[in-house]
Amino acid sequence: MKTTLITALGLALATATGGHADHEHADHSTAPGQHMLAHAGSAETVYELGALHIESPFARASLPNQPVGGGFFTVTNTGTEDDRLIEARVAPELADHLEIHEMAMDGQVMKMRELSEGLPIPAGATVELKPGSYHLMMMGLKQPLVEGESVTISLTFEKAGTIEVPLAIGAPNAKGAAPHAHMSHGN
Repeated sequence: MKTTLITALGLALATATGGHADHEHADHSTAPGQHMLAHAGSAETVYELGALHIESPFARASLPNQPVGGGFFTVTNTGTEDDRLIEARVAPELADHLEIHEMAMDGQVMKMRELSEGLPIPAGATVELKPGSYHLMMMGLKQPLVEGESVTISLTFEKAGTIEVPLAIGAPNAKGAAPHAHMSHGN
């Protein structure tokens, strides 16, 4: 399965021009099957796995001894078939495991629960994992998530397959990806 890394500007250009966009090719020693296509001047990166486009991946910095950390991103299914995020993994040196969660109001109480069957990604839809909604939860953090660094996670989708995505670590109250996060992989 081909995994490609492209910029959001390149994606917008490809969409607007019927799939033809000019990119500068850059080889950044990505994993086998992954390629990076960069468009000059763009800061936003989109990770593409089949019909899925993953944008704005980030995590929030944690405090020392904080046992959990959140991961967030937006995924758009440009295909004609529904898919499902069925698993997320993080290096065992960083956390015990990673869970897919939902926060939702139950009457007047906000409740969080693990989505043990995964998160549906309907065809033609965009699903946002964000604070206070769907998100990834790093359980049993073994070290703090440090603002300005990044951590790489692995996402497995039922149909599209698996992709590794770096989460840029923002401030403890970050609502989106840090614009110029230092990308040190594998904390």
